[in-house]
Amino acid sequence: MHSKRVTAAAITGAVIPLLLTAAPALADDDTVLTSGSPAGAAVAVGGTISAALATGTQAVFATAPAGANGMKCAASSFSAVVGDNPAAPGAAALGSTIGLAACTVSGVPGVTGVNSVEIKNQPYATTVASDGVVTVTGTDAAPISATLVLRSLLGSVTCVFVASNNTITGTADNTDNSISFTDQRFDRSSGPAACVPNGYFTAKYSPVADAAGAPVYVN
Repeated sequence: MHSKRVTAAAITGAVIPLLLTAAPALADDDTVLTSGSPAGAAVAVGGTISAALATGTQAVFATAPAGANGMKCAASSFSAVVGDNPAAPGAAALGSTIGLAACTVSGVPGVTGVNSVEIKNQPYATTVASDGVVTVTGTDAAPISATLVLRSLLGSVTCVFVASNNTITGTADNTDNSISFTDQRFDRSSGPAACVPNGYFTAKYSPVADAAGAPVYVN
């Protein structure tokens, strides 16, 4: 009888630590990107996440940080294909694209309108980290580049801008499932004097959702 009690105690003593160590491992299985809730299903590799501008906002390419002058676009989109979605904490890898449309310009001397805007060399390598930092990176051969064809008093002018240090950085926020970029600097690489020396890109995309329309969370 004494032997049975010792054996049972030994088994119990071995099982309890296994159960205790197994519980945290389940929590660690959450991926960086989930859909529906922070504890929801992992966003699938190869899946697409996307968003339009947050309601009531515009995408702005200002002539100065937080400036009122420059180009403003009533329509813009952020879309990305998930290349890797590891366990959290970590960083998901994506290939992202940004679109701009319905743009106007104000406060730029000699410039009267916008004929077209094109973001070149997309998609860009993008990471979304567990701390909410979103990093979009170009390469020397394929920089983060925007070509603006503007109407001016002297006719059509083409301005090419490249992101400073070939990187723009944003923030992901689970409160409204948003990705925001604020005053990300672009430098003029070509174009006449009608093209301002620098532009500062600001946009908020929300809600970011998967292909099924479920909101995407960052863990």
